Amino acid sequence: MRTWARVAAVAGLALAISATRAADLHPATGMLAAVRASTAANSATIGTTAQLAAMPETPSPFQPSPARAALGRQVFYDARLSEPAGTSCAACHDPRQGFAGNHGSTLGVALGSRPGSFGTRNVPSALYAAYVPRLFFYQDDDAPAPIPFGGLFADGRADTVAELVRRPLLDPLEMHNVSAEAIARKLRSAPYADGLRKEFGAGALQTNAGAMAALGAAMEAFLQSREMAPFSSRYDAWVQGKARLSAQELRGLKLFKEPDRGNCASCHKFNETARNPARSMFTDFGYDAIGAPRNAAIPANRDPRHVDEGLCATAAAKAWPDSAQWCGYFRTPSLRNVAARERYMHNGVFSNLRDAIAFYATRTIEPRRWYGGGRLFDDVAPAHRANVNVATLPLNRRQGMQPALSEQDIDAILAFLQTLTDAPFEDAAQRNMAAQAARTKRPQRFPAQAYIRR
Repeated sequence: MRTWARVAAVAGLALAISATRAADLHPATGMLAAVRASTAANSATIGTTAQLAAMPETPSPFQPSPARAALGRQVFYDARLSEPAGTSCAACHDPRQGFAGNHGSTLGVALGSRPGSFGTRNVPSALYAAYVPRLFFYQDDDAPAPIPFGGLFADGRADTVAELVRRPLLDPLEMHNVSAEAIARKLRSAPYADGLRKEFGAGALQTNAGAMAALGAAMEAFLQSREMAPFSSRYDAWVQGKARLSAQELRGLKLFKEPDRGNCASCHKFNETARNPARSMFTDFGYDAIGAPRNAAIPANRDPRHVDEGLCATAAAKAWPDSAQWCGYFRTPSLRNVAARERYMHNGVFSNLRDAIAFYATRTIEPRRWYGGGRLFDDVAPAHRANVNVATLPLNRRQGMQPALSEQDIDAILAFLQTLTDAPFEDAAQRNMAAQAARTKRPQRFPAQAYIRR
């Protein structure tokens, strides 16, 4: 469970809205009282975002139309859909890297369809994207205020696959199409155009809106397909009693769950007894501000004023009260197939998974190890650095304290995370981990025997 006390302390219960708007909802106590009084699943909103009375049910594995999923797959691999042609969805969401990757870029963010054009965020894996719920607020019984969950992209700005697909197609830093009309023209002449007409109707591609709708529906079916949600990792086989984990992997699992050690499962949730593998997505789809170090290699970051504010841009667009309280927050990604990825954190600052784990354990204990000049949270605007999580274990450690994880603990968690790799990506993950291990410089300042439980 996320640290509700931190939400209250850092955000100051800023979801309490202005007196004028509060009076519209409840003459005495405003939004929070109105929200707590609601019982229907969608009886309240915060801005334009629904607040749910219960967390959404975990879906069973999807079963999309095979014909529609096959069309979506063709769209996904169609390099004609960029401007100029040559960059498909698969160029960045590379199946050889667990449908993540950065199109050959070594900067931590993807190269776009034009030379010298780079995005501003690390490309997430497209695997299991169909399981991400729409953006919503939920308030647990012991929570002082509702908090957001879900939404596609790291900032939750899209609720549907149709919108998810549209954004990179039109982004000048990515696939660089100038309009929906330009995309529709390409779809009408695509080798699978007749398949789209057969699936969605003879007139499906006649209008730009119809073509984009068909594109979105086909891509949604592909993302729901078994190829994009295989649930075939060694962890899944272990849950089913069909595989064993090593002693180190089991130790890593224990540390991953342990609240006063790794505490990873507080956000990267899973259920090791559930028969439905979709209950182990290794994320709760929630948001956190962890203060990842600035990635100086991103071209946009050459301007010291440029800061990726994350969720607060979505909050402002959706009229959430006091949107600035969400600056620096990004959605917790799934850790499935994390060992196959080449970059980590929303800005791709880490090229080594072990470093990403160690960062959590030593972020504020050894700030000079992670931040240039030792200035904490250097990729968060100074006005919003108070939003960064400094309350949740292991992020609450201070300089001079022992870390919650020893070097051996970090190795064990790393070993466990490699069990989350689906069968089609095992070879790629093993090569990736071997390459990362070869360039790892392990600090030895915190041996296992130095660990002090606090």
